[in-house]
Amino acid sequence: MSRAVIDAPDDGYWFDRSTEGREILAALRRFREADDAFRRSLVRSMGMNVTDVQAIRHVIAADRDQQPLSPRELAGRLGISTASTTTLLDRLAAHGHIERIPHASDRRRIVVHATAYAHEQVRSHLATMHAEMARIAGEVPAHCRGAVVGFLHRMAEHVEDVTEHAGEEAVLGDG
Repeated sequence: MSRAVIDAPDDGYWFDRSTEGREILAALRRFREADDAFRRSLVRSMGMNVTDVQAIRHVIAADRDQQPLSPRELAGRLGISTASTTTLLDRLAAHGHIERIPHASDRRRIVVHATAYAHEQVRSHLATMHAEMARIAGEVPAHCRGAVVGFLHRMAEHVEDVTEHAGEEAVLGDG
């Protein structure tokens, strides 16, 4: 059995010693890994799956912004089918996390709202962590905050762009 040889930079799999900003990228990778581990732990402790927790997050955000969220809109945000969303909402409703109610101005439409129980569950699992994250963010010197925020936005935009194009390549092929 032969092993494939992969051309890699001198000092690492992704970046060599000369890569500018290497320490920042390594720290960002460490944060993402820690965040992923936390989210896996969160879903286990809440007795839910990842999509359930993501759905509750979207519903709570829509409630907070006073932007009623329909099941179809939620499906789009989660990237799942409307049939899967119906099953997900049935499960969340059965556990007391969401309720479906008629839209305030168009009674034919159904919107999804988080229950007080869902808010309580999210707060009980996340409040302490979010408070500490806010404290840590507050330690960033004021003159550096704009650069940090700009960097994080540009990285998010890049990942979103790559994600969007990866989906296109999967459908269209490489050329």
